[in-house]
Amino acid sequence: MSERMERPWALMRHHAGWADVFHIETESADSISGFYPDRETVGPAVTYSTRAVLARFPTLEAARAAREGAVAEWRKHDAGVRDAEVILRQAEKAREDAWLKCLRDAAEG
Repeated sequence: MSERMERPWALMRHHAGWADVFHIETESADSISGFYPDRETVGPAVTYSTRAVLARFPTLEAARAAREGAVAEWRKHDAGVRDAEVILRQAEKAREDAWLKCLRDAAEG
């Protein structure tokens, strides 16, 4: 059995800061097929490029624990992100104000 199939549980990116647990049923050199155990699945297995896999684990429990640990790590940075967003909004406002001033000054001149 290959190392990859010894680790049939994967974390797949869902959105920024969150990954979904995925069970790999079959794989080739460039694709994986399987299902999400935490979702109601209807129809055939879902297939993705192997590049979609963020990490592989030997058990469902290990994948879930890794996901929860990563979420906790993500949350440690929330305050820094909020602070940076405030600074970005201030910089965008200053840029907008400068642009409008330049246009109005040109119109008056």
